[in-house]
Amino acid sequence: MTPDKIMDGISKQIMTSLNEMEKASTTDEKLKHSKIIKNLCNSLDVFFGLMDDMAPYEENGDDDIPF
Repeated sequence: MTPDKIMDGISKQIMTSLNEMEKASTTDEKLKHSKIIKNLCNSLDVFFGLMDDMAPYEENGDDDIPF
């Protein structure tokens, strides 16, 4: 499975959990969904970090890198 597919899947799960949390009626249910969302967002952050580390640096490109 490619990182892009994993990130798309995690993003869809976040949206699903947000919708379920919106429908939750008790604070315990909302807490459960908020913990799930937090874990999914942390997982997504790992993949963003991985993609950032894998991105090639452009030499003499249009980046705002001062060196």
